[in-house]
Amino acid sequence: MGRNEENIVLEVRNLKQYFKSGFGKSKIVVKAVDDISFKIRKGETFGLVGESGCGKTTTGRTIIRLYKPTSGEIYFNGKLISGKLSKEERLEVTKGIQMIFQDPIASLNPRMTVKEIVGEGLIINKLVKDDEELTQKVVDILKLVGLTEDHINRYPHEFSGGQRQRIGIARALISNPSLIIADEPISALDVSIRAQILNMLNRLKKSLGLTILFIAHDLSVVKYFSDYVAVMYNGKIVESGRPDELFSNPIHPYTKALISAIPIPDPLFEKGRNYITYDPLIHDYSKEKPEMHEILPDHFVYASESELKKYKESIGCAK
Repeated sequence: MGRNEENIVLEVRNLKQYFKSGFGKSKIVVKAVDDISFKIRKGETFGLVGESGCGKTTTGRTIIRLYKPTSGEIYFNGKLISGKLSKEERLEVTKGIQMIFQDPIASLNPRMTVKEIVGEGLIINKLVKDDEELTQKVVDILKLVGLTEDHINRYPHEFSGGQRQRIGIARALISNPSLIIADEPISALDVSIRAQILNMLNRLKKSLGLTILFIAHDLSVVKYFSDYVAVMYNGKIVESGRPDELFSNPIHPYTKALISAIPIPDPLFEKGRNYITYDPLIHDYSKEKPEMHEILPDHFVYASESELKKYKESIGCAK
Protein backbone atom coordinates (compact mmCIF):
# COMPACT_ATOMS: atom_id res chain seq x y z
CA MET A 1 0.00 0.00 0.00
CA GLY A 2 2.91 2.36 -0.64
CA ARG A 3 3.94 3.03 2.96
CA ASN A 4 7.53 3.24 4.21
CA GLU A 5 9.09 -0.20 3.78
CA GLU A 6 11.53 0.09 6.69
CA ASN A 7 11.19 -1.93 9.90
CA ILE A 8 8.02 -3.79 8.92
CA VAL A 9 7.00 -6.09 11.80
CA LEU A 10 3.80 -7.43 10.25
CA GLU A 11 2.72 -7.54 6.63
CA VAL A 12 -0.63 -8.93 5.50
CA ARG A 13 -1.01 -9.59 1.77
CA ASN A 14 -4.39 -10.26 0.13
CA LEU A 15 -5.73 -12.05 3.21
CA LYS A 16 -9.02 -13.90 2.83
CA GLN A 17 -10.86 -15.74 5.58
CA TYR A 18 -14.07 -17.40 4.42
CA PHE A 19 -16.41 -19.56 6.52
CA LYS A 20 -19.06 -21.97 5.28
CA SER A 21 -22.46 -21.92 6.95
CA GLY A 22 -25.52 -24.15 6.61
CA PHE A 23 -26.02 -27.57 5.01
CA GLY A 24 -26.69 -28.95 1.54
CA LYS A 25 -28.22 -26.53 -0.95
CA SER A 26 -28.65 -23.89 1.74
CA LYS A 27 -24.90 -23.73 2.39
CA ILE A 28 -23.50 -20.21 2.08
CA VAL A 29 -20.00 -18.75 2.22
CA VAL A 30 -19.41 -15.92 4.67
CA LYS A 31 -16.55 -13.66 3.54
CA ALA A 32 -15.43 -12.50 6.98
CA VAL A 33 -12.15 -11.11 5.64
CA ASP A 34 -12.11 -10.44 1.92
CA ASP A 35 -8.75 -9.67 0.32
CA ILE A 36 -7.14 -7.13 2.66
CA SER A 37 -3.53 -5.95 2.78
CA PHE A 38 -1.67 -3.76 5.27
CA LYS A 39 1.69 -3.27 6.98
CA ILE A 40 2.60 -2.40 10.55
CA ARG A 41 5.98 -0.85 11.29
CA LYS A 42 8.07 -1.36 14.41
CA GLY A 43 6.88 0.72 17.38
CA GLU A 44 3.65 1.69 15.64
CA THR A 45 0.07 1.34 16.85
CA PHE A 46 -2.06 0.34 13.88
CA GLY A 47 -5.76 0.90 14.54
CA LEU A 48 -8.23 -1.39 12.78
CA VAL A 49 -11.70 0.07 13.19
CA GLY A 50 -15.22 -0.79 12.04
CA GLU A 51 -18.64 -1.86 13.24
CA SER A 52 -19.41 -5.25 14.77
CA GLY A 53 -19.22 -8.07 12.23
CA CYS A 54 -16.92 -6.27 9.78
CA GLY A 55 -14.10 -8.82 10.20
CA LYS A 56 -11.73 -7.01 12.61
CA THR A 57 -11.48 -9.76 15.21
CA THR A 58 -11.30 -12.48 12.54
CA THR A 59 -8.32 -10.64 11.05
CA GLY A 60 -6.53 -10.61 14.41
CA ARG A 61 -7.28 -14.26 15.11
CA THR A 62 -6.10 -15.29 11.65
CA ILE A 63 -2.82 -13.43 12.14
CA ILE A 64 -2.19 -15.23 15.42
CA ARG A 65 -3.03 -18.56 13.72
CA LEU A 66 -6.23 -19.33 15.61
CA TYR A 67 -7.78 -19.65 12.14
CA LYS A 68 -6.17 -21.05 9.02
CA PRO A 69 -6.51 -18.42 6.26
CA THR A 70 -8.50 -19.29 3.14
CA SER A 71 -5.82 -17.57 1.07
CA GLY A 72 -3.27 -14.79 1.29
CA GLU A 73 0.02 -14.40 3.12
CA ILE A 74 1.07 -13.13 6.53
CA TYR A 75 4.68 -12.12 7.18
CA PHE A 76 6.07 -11.56 10.68
CA ASN A 77 9.51 -9.92 10.82
CA GLY A 78 9.96 -10.86 7.17
CA LYS A 79 9.09 -14.55 7.62
CA LEU A 80 5.99 -16.19 6.13
CA ILE A 81 3.91 -17.50 9.06
CA SER A 82 0.57 -18.27 7.38
CA GLY A 83 1.75 -21.58 5.91
CA LYS A 84 3.03 -24.77 7.46
CA LEU A 85 5.56 -24.14 10.22
CA SER A 86 8.07 -26.33 12.02
CA LYS A 87 7.82 -26.77 15.78
CA GLU A 88 10.59 -24.20 16.32
CA GLU A 89 8.92 -21.70 13.99
CA ARG A 90 5.56 -22.12 15.77
CA LEU A 91 7.23 -21.42 19.12
CA GLU A 92 8.86 -18.34 17.64
CA VAL A 93 5.47 -17.06 16.45
CA THR A 94 3.67 -17.79 19.75
CA LYS A 95 6.47 -16.04 21.64
CA GLY A 96 6.66 -13.09 19.25
CA ILE A 97 2.91 -12.42 18.79
CA GLN A 98 0.52 -12.23 21.74
CA MET A 99 -3.15 -11.29 21.98
CA ILE A 100 -5.14 -9.31 24.53
CA PHE A 101 -8.75 -10.50 24.33
CA GLN A 102 -11.91 -8.44 24.56
CA ASP A 103 -13.56 -10.26 27.47
CA PRO A 104 -11.31 -10.28 30.57
CA ILE A 105 -13.59 -12.82 32.27
CA ALA A 106 -13.95 -15.44 29.52
CA SER A 107 -10.26 -15.26 28.54
CA LEU A 108 -8.95 -16.29 31.98
CA ASN A 109 -9.15 -19.88 33.24
CA PRO A 110 -11.16 -19.71 36.50
CA ARG A 111 -9.34 -22.77 37.90
CA MET A 112 -5.87 -21.30 37.53
CA THR A 113 -4.11 -18.83 39.81
CA VAL A 114 -2.67 -15.59 38.50
CA LYS A 115 0.80 -17.13 38.65
CA GLU A 116 -0.32 -20.08 36.51
CA ILE A 117 -2.20 -17.88 34.02
CA VAL A 118 0.54 -15.30 33.53
CA GLY A 119 3.44 -17.74 33.74
CA GLU A 120 1.99 -20.32 31.35
CA GLY A 121 3.66 -18.68 28.34
CA LEU A 122 7.07 -18.85 30.01
CA ILE A 123 6.65 -22.56 30.67
CA ILE A 124 5.35 -23.37 27.17
CA ASN A 125 8.17 -21.42 25.50
CA LYS A 126 10.74 -22.79 28.00
CA LEU A 127 11.88 -19.33 29.07
CA VAL A 128 12.47 -20.16 32.76
CA LYS A 129 14.68 -22.80 34.38
CA ASP A 130 12.88 -23.19 37.72
CA ASP A 131 9.87 -22.15 39.79
CA GLU A 132 11.80 -19.41 41.59
CA GLU A 133 12.63 -17.67 38.32
CA LEU A 134 9.03 -18.13 37.14
CA THR A 135 7.67 -16.51 40.31
CA GLN A 136 10.04 -13.56 40.05
CA LYS A 137 9.19 -12.87 36.41
CA VAL A 138 5.45 -13.07 37.11
CA VAL A 139 5.82 -10.66 40.06
CA ASP A 140 7.84 -8.24 37.92
CA ILE A 141 5.29 -8.19 35.11
CA LEU A 142 2.36 -7.82 37.55
CA LYS A 143 3.99 -4.72 39.03
CA LEU A 144 4.47 -3.38 35.52
CA VAL A 145 0.69 -3.54 34.86
CA GLY A 146 -0.31 -2.04 38.21
CA LEU A 147 -0.88 -5.19 40.30
CA THR A 148 1.08 -6.40 43.33
CA GLU A 149 2.92 -9.48 44.54
CA ASP A 150 -0.03 -10.27 46.84
CA HIS A 151 -2.17 -11.04 43.76
CA ILE A 152 -0.02 -13.90 42.54
CA ASN A 153 -1.87 -16.77 44.23
CA ARG A 154 -5.42 -15.45 43.77
CA TYR A 155 -7.99 -16.63 41.25
CA PRO A 156 -9.71 -14.56 38.50
CA HIS A 157 -13.06 -14.32 40.33
CA GLU A 158 -11.37 -12.37 43.11
CA PHE A 159 -10.63 -9.43 40.82
CA SER A 160 -12.58 -6.60 39.20
CA GLY A 161 -12.97 -6.36 35.42
CA GLY A 162 -10.16 -3.83 35.12
CA GLN A 163 -7.82 -5.95 37.22
CA ARG A 164 -8.65 -9.03 35.14
CA GLN A 165 -7.74 -7.17 31.98
CA ARG A 166 -4.44 -6.15 33.60
CA ILE A 167 -3.82 -9.86 34.21
CA GLY A 168 -4.59 -10.53 30.54
CA ILE A 169 -2.14 -7.80 29.52
CA ALA A 170 0.52 -9.23 31.85
CA ARG A 171 0.02 -12.66 30.29
CA ALA A 172 0.50 -11.17 26.82
CA LEU A 173 3.63 -9.22 27.77
CA ILE A 174 5.53 -11.79 29.82
CA SER A 175 7.09 -13.61 26.85
CA ASN A 176 8.47 -10.27 25.61
CA PRO A 177 6.60 -10.25 22.28
CA SER A 178 7.37 -7.83 19.47
CA LEU A 179 3.71 -7.62 18.36
CA ILE A 180 0.59 -7.30 20.50
CA ILE A 181 -2.87 -7.82 18.99
CA ALA A 182 -5.27 -5.93 21.25
CA ASP A 183 -8.81 -7.05 20.38
CA GLU A 184 -11.11 -4.34 21.79
CA PRO A 185 -9.26 -4.51 25.14
CA ILE A 186 -11.38 -1.82 26.83
CA SER A 187 -14.88 -2.32 25.37
CA ALA A 188 -16.00 -4.67 28.17
CA LEU A 189 -14.74 -2.36 30.94
CA ASP A 190 -16.40 0.43 32.91
CA VAL A 191 -15.94 3.85 31.35
CA SER A 192 -13.96 5.03 34.38
CA ILE A 193 -11.41 2.24 33.90
CA ARG A 194 -10.94 2.55 30.14
CA ALA A 195 -8.66 5.60 30.25
CA GLN A 196 -6.45 3.90 32.88
CA ILE A 197 -5.96 0.82 30.69
CA LEU A 198 -5.31 2.90 27.55
CA ASN A 199 -2.78 5.11 29.33
CA MET A 200 -1.05 2.03 30.72
CA LEU A 201 -0.86 0.42 27.26
CA ASN A 202 0.57 3.65 25.86
CA ARG A 203 3.18 3.75 28.62
CA LEU A 204 4.12 0.09 28.10
CA LYS A 205 4.30 0.59 24.35
CA LYS A 206 6.90 3.32 24.78
CA SER A 207 8.92 1.68 27.57
CA LEU A 208 8.96 -1.81 26.01
CA GLY A 209 9.09 -0.76 22.35
CA LEU A 210 5.90 -2.63 21.50
CA THR A 211 4.17 -2.78 18.13
CA ILE A 212 0.38 -2.96 18.49
CA LEU A 213 -2.50 -3.97 16.23
CA PHE A 214 -5.34 -2.18 18.02
CA ILE A 215 -8.78 -3.51 17.07
CA ALA A 216 -11.75 -1.35 18.07
CA HIS A 217 -15.11 0.07 17.05
CA ASP A 218 -14.79 3.33 19.01
CA LEU A 219 -13.31 5.91 16.62
CA SER A 220 -12.50 8.47 19.30
CA VAL A 221 -10.36 5.89 21.13
CA VAL A 222 -8.64 4.84 17.90
CA LYS A 223 -7.87 8.46 17.03
CA TYR A 224 -6.28 9.02 20.43
CA PHE A 225 -4.33 5.75 20.59
CA SER A 226 -3.23 4.98 17.02
CA ASP A 227 -0.40 6.13 14.76
CA TYR A 228 -2.16 4.84 11.64
CA VAL A 229 -5.80 3.83 11.08
CA ALA A 230 -7.53 1.44 8.69
CA VAL A 231 -11.33 1.50 8.40
CA MET A 232 -12.93 -1.88 7.72
CA TYR A 233 -16.38 -2.62 6.29
CA ASN A 234 -17.87 -5.97 5.33
CA GLY A 235 -14.52 -7.77 5.25
CA LYS A 236 -12.64 -5.08 3.32
CA ILE A 237 -10.44 -2.13 4.25
CA VAL A 238 -12.16 0.86 2.63
CA GLU A 239 -9.87 3.66 3.79
CA SER A 240 -6.61 4.12 5.69
CA GLY A 241 -4.40 6.99 6.76
CA ARG A 242 -2.89 8.95 9.61
CA PRO A 243 -5.51 9.68 12.32
CA ASP A 244 -5.43 13.48 11.97
CA GLU A 245 -5.68 13.29 8.19
CA LEU A 246 -8.34 10.58 8.16
CA PHE A 247 -10.60 12.28 10.71
CA SER A 248 -10.26 15.79 9.27
CA ASN A 249 -10.53 14.69 5.64
CA PRO A 250 -12.53 11.43 5.30
CA ILE A 251 -13.02 10.33 1.69
CA HIS A 252 -15.01 7.08 1.63
CA PRO A 253 -18.76 7.41 2.38
CA TYR A 254 -18.56 4.72 5.07
CA THR A 255 -15.76 6.55 6.89
CA LYS A 256 -17.81 9.75 6.74
CA ALA A 257 -20.80 7.91 8.23
CA LEU A 258 -18.69 6.49 11.08
CA ILE A 259 -17.16 9.84 11.94
CA SER A 260 -20.55 11.56 11.84
CA ALA A 261 -21.75 9.18 14.57
CA ILE A 262 -18.99 10.04 17.08
CA PRO A 263 -20.82 11.52 20.10
CA ILE A 264 -19.97 15.11 21.07
CA PRO A 265 -20.38 16.13 24.76
CA ASP A 266 -22.60 19.08 23.86
CA PRO A 267 -26.40 18.59 24.13
CA LEU A 268 -27.20 21.53 21.85
CA PHE A 269 -24.84 20.28 19.16
CA GLU A 270 -26.16 16.73 19.44
CA LYS A 271 -29.74 17.93 19.15
CA GLY A 272 -29.13 19.69 15.86
CA ARG A 273 -26.52 17.47 14.23
CA ASN A 274 -27.12 15.50 11.05
CA TYR A 275 -25.93 11.93 10.92
CA ILE A 276 -24.70 10.45 7.66
CA THR A 277 -26.22 7.09 6.71
CA TYR A 278 -24.07 4.81 4.60
CA ASP A 279 -25.75 2.90 1.79
CA PRO A 280 -23.45 0.27 0.20
CA LEU A 281 -25.73 0.20 -2.87
CA ILE A 282 -24.29 3.55 -4.02
CA HIS A 283 -21.28 1.61 -5.37
CA ASP A 284 -21.64 -0.02 -8.78
CA TYR A 285 -18.75 -2.43 -9.19
CA SER A 286 -20.38 -4.53 -11.93
CA LYS A 287 -18.20 -2.93 -14.66
CA GLU A 288 -15.26 -1.40 -12.79
CA LYS A 289 -13.25 -3.35 -10.24
CA PRO A 290 -12.42 -1.37 -7.08
CA GLU A 291 -8.98 -1.38 -5.46
CA MET A 292 -6.95 0.65 -2.99
CA HIS A 293 -5.64 3.96 -4.35
CA GLU A 294 -3.34 6.51 -2.71
CA ILE A 295 -5.51 9.60 -3.05
CA LEU A 296 -3.30 11.79 -0.84
CA PRO A 297 0.18 11.13 0.64
CA ASP A 298 -0.16 8.11 2.98
CA HIS A 299 -3.97 8.26 2.62
CA PHE A 300 -5.62 5.37 0.77
CA VAL A 301 -9.21 4.76 -0.32
CA TYR A 302 -10.98 1.72 -1.80
CA ALA A 303 -12.63 2.82 -5.03
CA SER A 304 -13.19 2.19 -8.72
CA GLU A 305 -11.59 4.53 -11.28
CA SER A 306 -14.79 6.58 -11.72
CA GLU A 307 -15.27 6.84 -7.93
CA LEU A 308 -11.65 7.87 -7.49
CA LYS A 309 -12.17 10.69 -9.98
CA LYS A 310 -15.21 11.92 -8.01
CA TYR A 311 -13.34 11.68 -4.70
CA LYS A 312 -10.43 13.70 -6.11
CA GLU A 313 -12.81 16.34 -7.43
CA SER A 314 -14.49 16.56 -4.00
CA ILE A 315 -11.17 17.39 -2.30
CA GLY A 316 -9.94 19.64 -5.09
CA CYS A 317 -7.14 17.50 -6.45
CA ALA A 318 -8.65 16.21 -9.69
CA LYS A 319 -6.16 15.22 -12.37
